Amino acid sequence: MSVKIRLKRFGTRKRPYYRMVVMDSRAPRDGRAIEEVGLYHPIEPEEQIRIDEERIRAWLQRGARPSPTVRRLLNKKDVQVTSG
Repeated sequence: MSVKIRLKRFGTRKRPYYRMVVMDSRAPRDGRAIEEVGLYHPIEPEEQIRIDEERIRAWLQRGARPSPTVRRLLNKKDVQVTSG
């Protein structure tokens, strides 16, 4: 099983918000998550990114791979993600 940290979409049409979740890579985008580790509101006046840094680091150490978008958001919040 390959585990990924990726975004799960919520909200209404044209007003999305996302939860940063840990999921099996084969699961559908809005399928069941293993754990929720953050929130991302792109529509808010100041882009709101809230993350549980401790849990993300724990999952990264266990081999979870962030999606490109999640990697960019983590870099914005100064969470170092090693490539590989």
